[in-house]
Amino acid sequence: MNKVRIGLIGCGTVGAGVIKILKNQSVLFKKKFNTEFSIVKICDLNPHIAQKLKINKHLFTKKSDDVLNDTSIDVVIELIGGIHPAKEIILKALKAKKHVITANKAVIAKHGTELFKEAIKQKRNIYFESSVSAGVPVINAINEGLSGNTFNGLYGIINGTSNFILSEMTQSQCTFKEALANAQKKGYAESNPTLDINGMDAAHKLAILVRLSINKTIALSNIHVEGITHISHEDIENAKELGLIIKPLAIAKKINKSVELRVHPTLIDKDHPLASVNGVFNAIFLQTDPLGDILLYGQGAGQMAAASGVISDLINLSTKGKNVSRIRMKNISFEDKSIRIQKIGEVETHFYIRFMAIDKPGVLSKITGILGKHGISIESVNQKIRKKSSAVPVIVLTHKAKEKKLRLALEEITKLSVVKSKPVAIRMESLL
Repeated sequence: MNKVRIGLIGCGTVGAGVIKILKNQSVLFKKKFNTEFSIVKICDLNPHIAQKLKINKHLFTKKSDDVLNDTSIDVVIELIGGIHPAKEIILKALKAKKHVITANKAVIAKHGTELFKEAIKQKRNIYFESSVSAGVPVINAINEGLSGNTFNGLYGIINGTSNFILSEMTQSQCTFKEALANAQKKGYAESNPTLDINGMDAAHKLAILVRLSINKTIALSNIHVEGITHISHEDIENAKELGLIIKPLAIAKKINKSVELRVHPTLIDKDHPLASVNGVFNAIFLQTDPLGDILLYGQGAGQMAAASGVISDLINLSTKGKNVSRIRMKNISFEDKSIRIQKIGEVETHFYIRFMAIDKPGVLSKITGILGKHGISIESVNQKIRKKSSAVPVIVLTHKAKEKKLRLALEEITKLSVVKSKPVAIRMESLL
């Protein structure tokens, strides 16, 4: 019987889920994998957890060093989140010759290179499946199942909070504020949801996915990030009329030896599989060669979803030989330094633009004239009828246009006296 001794640091929602699975599935793990997992120590600042989880209080400590200095422990599971002290704990664990499993997207996105190098130096492994989409096995799929493919495009709904809010606004016709409140009530959003709704949570996850699929280390500053707070019901209804839907996408698109990276609300065709991903569910659409297109879909948040990803890592770590594990870390740390990161101004895409303009002759010609002057080719223009208002919505769809040129055009249009508010521009992606 293979015996694996575990030190758990951070016993909140996900940590409690890990304990439950290890307890409930212990017979399965012994029969199927000939492996017995045992938790040797649990570190958490909450002294009441032992009683709550009905676990021997002697297993508990408030000091992470009690876990890190225990020579009997084979693997440390870090579930405290954030950068510090998580980074220091992971480094100490590796230096103490322990493997590491983490669900910490921030520390892997920001300090992955340093941590991977230390793991290779110490001949140990870091697993982090739950850092991106909880139990959806996207990291394992990229590293192993799709390892013989090159990745040309990645489009991910990887923040459940943003997806829930836009889904609610679309299906229930509630306001952004009402949808956010509902997400918080259901436990899908934090009391401070900033990192979710401003796109930074998805940016951390995109950085990890790009590191694995395109072999490029990504600084968060190289990802163009926009949140969802500017999306209105008007845009959602306009999208429906056009046969489109707005989804919060993280996008990595490889073009020759360059890659464009962006996180923002995106208009996609209502018939694409990503369009039907609603609520807190996550999905990642991969364009690969030679396999082709593939979609990974599942619950991307929640106690048991995240805990399932941690357990998956634990089983992978314990059932693979040492040589396979060491090769894995070298593959993860490999980087293609020839790949260039495109600046957002260079990116070309289609745009949906909504202007609020005074309803009088010559307005449309002024707007389209400025767009034309900046090289923006127009696919269609639609002026909505609005009663009892001097300003009416003007909807413009463009052909592919460079971001930099579009921004210059919008700056000029905003200064027109006939335009009454800042234009709303939403990028469009054709994925069918």
